[in-house]
Amino acid sequence: MRHLSTELGDHDLLSRALAGERAALARAISRVENEAPGAVEILNACFEKSGRAYRIGITGPPGAGKSTLVLRLAQEYRGRGETVAIVAVDPTSPFSGGALLGDRVRMGELSGDPGVFIRSMATRGSMGGLAVHTAQACDVLDAVGFARILIETVGVGQSELEVAQTADTTVVVMVPESGDTVQAMKAGLMEIGDLFVVNKADRDGADRAALAIQSALELRAAPSEWPVPVLQTVASLGQGVAELADRLEEHLEFLKEEGGLDRRRRQRVAQRLESLLRDRLWDAFRARVSDAAWHEALEALAAHRLTPHQAAERLIGGASHSAPDTRIRGKGGTGHE
Repeated sequence: MRHLSTELGDHDLLSRALAGERAALARAISRVENEAPGAVEILNACFEKSGRAYRIGITGPPGAGKSTLVLRLAQEYRGRGETVAIVAVDPTSPFSGGALLGDRVRMGELSGDPGVFIRSMATRGSMGGLAVHTAQACDVLDAVGFARILIETVGVGQSELEVAQTADTTVVVMVPESGDTVQAMKAGLMEIGDLFVVNKADRDGADRAALAIQSALELRAAPSEWPVPVLQTVASLGQGVAELADRLEEHLEFLKEEGGLDRRRRQRVAQRLESLLRDRLWDAFRARVSDAAWHEALEALAAHRLTPHQAAERLIGGASHSAPDTRIRGKGGTGHE
């Protein structure tokens, strides 16, 4: 493993994290999440070792019982001898900016298991509800050696689509009440789900909900070669969880055999590269445009003296004539020639 910069503060932080020390792992993820000094070095070292874990996204409307299902699924995988990491994306606390719901409070039954690591991440107001650095945190957990990574989202807004970009397999969890089913269909979940689960299936209407989902799947614009299953579970009692794990493993094998796993992971890294370049190019551009020029362009737009295209051309022209600086700086402040 490459030598890490003294920016890490603790020279062997990543070495201890990779060796399984939980405190070091938590610190490493915190540095990545907070974009602290040394975060890029951690990510670079971990990315080289990642690519082995099976990443499973668990999403769906609030109140569907996702946390309980994730808990039971983790226990099922542990019973099969797999190590499990859970990334629970929580609503951001308006006071601390951190995760509002505590991982130990929500999944206390797993605490103390050396084969399980639980991390709550705050959405930080992210439009989609999925933490900006969830994918990077998964890279760290992947590099450490966790075989199964369960990514649970708050299940609101665009977070479902973000999960599809972050996970190898996406599980959509709903409840028997028809309102949740219809709402999920409107949110576009029917297009991204690889498996559907009607949780709390001991309630009335579970069979009807499963049938409605199955009927909707048959109308999908792009039919899948994978026969999308619709399962029923009662996560609070552990019912149906073993079958869910079985079908997840079947989907993983299907992806491997059809080349879909490589395609999904290539799309995932392409999206991350595009996002990173967009952020860095924007930062570089904004650094080369004076505040006066920026506000002048905004005033011209507000007064309709310039169109948005004209304002953009003017700002780009001004930036191109500013002091030359060919480096693209990341948020950590390091430049690359």
